[in-house]
Amino acid sequence: MRMRARRSKATAAALAAALAAALAVGMLTGCSGNTGPGAPDREITVWSLENLPPRVAATQKIIDRFEKQTGIEVHLVGVAEGQLPQLIMSAAASGHLPDVVGALPMGPAWQMYSNGLLDTEIPGQIVDELGKDTFTANALELTSDGDTRLGVPSDAWLQLLVYRKDQLDKAGLQTPDTYDTLLKAAKGLDTKGRDGMSAATDPGDVFTQQSFENLALANDCRLVDGQHDVALTSPQCETAFRTYDSLARDYGAPGTQTVDSTRATYFAGRSSMIIWSSFLLDELAGLRKDALPSCPQCKKDPGFLARSSGIVTALKGPDAEEPAQFGEITSWVATKTAETDASRQFIEYMMGSGYEDWFGMAPEGKIPVRHGTADAPDKYLDAWRSSRMGVDTLKPMNEVFSDQLLDQLADGVDNMRRWGIEQGEGALVGAINGELPVPKAIAAMTSGQISPAEAARESDDEVAALQKSLQ
Repeated sequence: MRMRARRSKATAAALAAALAAALAVGMLTGCSGNTGPGAPDREITVWSLENLPPRVAATQKIIDRFEKQTGIEVHLVGVAEGQLPQLIMSAAASGHLPDVVGALPMGPAWQMYSNGLLDTEIPGQIVDELGKDTFTANALELTSDGDTRLGVPSDAWLQLLVYRKDQLDKAGLQTPDTYDTLLKAAKGLDTKGRDGMSAATDPGDVFTQQSFENLALANDCRLVDGQHDVALTSPQCETAFRTYDSLARDYGAPGTQTVDSTRATYFAGRSSMIIWSSFLLDELAGLRKDALPSCPQCKKDPGFLARSSGIVTALKGPDAEEPAQFGEITSWVATKTAETDASRQFIEYMMGSGYEDWFGMAPEGKIPVRHGTADAPDKYLDAWRSSRMGVDTLKPMNEVFSDQLLDQLADGVDNMRRWGIEQGEGALVGAINGELPVPKAIAAMTSGQISPAEAARESDDEVAALQKSLQ
């Protein structure tokens, strides 16, 4: 699927299970195949989770230039994230892991790291050579285990709150960037024929998890506490569940709301706010024929919805000291059996000479976390702002959206938080993204089957059971 938020929900959990099975039979402990750095034959295999044909083609063009410049031969393989667990297990069993994996989200990266599959020296060397100061500090922190780097962080997408600014202004309501103003906006904009909010409630989609986590992080609701105990029944989390219930059930459309239905409702003008990822932006601008805005005003003016929408990148709840938001960072990683020098050169190239073309494939969802170089600190951010986005129609981002919004997106990476990652619970994060205990509880809550407090308790119990199973 096109957007990261819609990739297979079972990926990280399945990866954990697959790798655990491989470990159980000795697949990853030297019983078969190569378990050390690859021989220096100047030939590497690169798996990329940017596996859509246009993106594979764009990546291959970058690789062609790299091969010509270095003489290193690169075999590119596009991999669907849902197939990654089985492919990793099979490759580990045969001793033929890829040298490099690109566009790898944090959950799967932590799974591979926890199972001893990553070379953590290569990314450390690359970041040092490129300059730590050229990267967003938060991106480096979220992709590291203390002083150990799991990979080289490349780009990010953010979860956003998009709202009808024209309707908000007309109603005299404040920007919905806190729990209080968000609830007031949802109530004030909820009228006959139009919902105040479009928020996911699908129990079987990680998109619901991401949408809720975005709201929960804003209120300092944490997956685990300082002692690594599951903390979803904390007062902060109960407030988050209660607020999400009000937004989705009191001011949202009835029935199960999915990643597609939430977008369709907002695009049709039948809701005034939506929680979605930054991959929405090119669609919001009318640059994709298969997902065009369809509101009454949009038929004559495809750019109406983009001009009439405001965007909040970080929310703040009543129990939090500062705003926060959900997002995903993808990285380049080297495996334990990677050919060291060639892999290092390749990743450095993709973060240097090939970087602009890499994030330019889908700039609305590939916000560069390396801003520039030592000599040109904003080189890549400036290139990103003018990158062309869209599918059927291509337009530079800074022609469609204001500099202020693009600054918000770039700065949003600094406010990005993730359940469990900062506490070293990457394996648990992968497990809950696969089993989806929180979306299941949210679905039951927003359909009136259980209360917000019960939803928090059920989520807590299920996540605690998953945590125990991983020990």
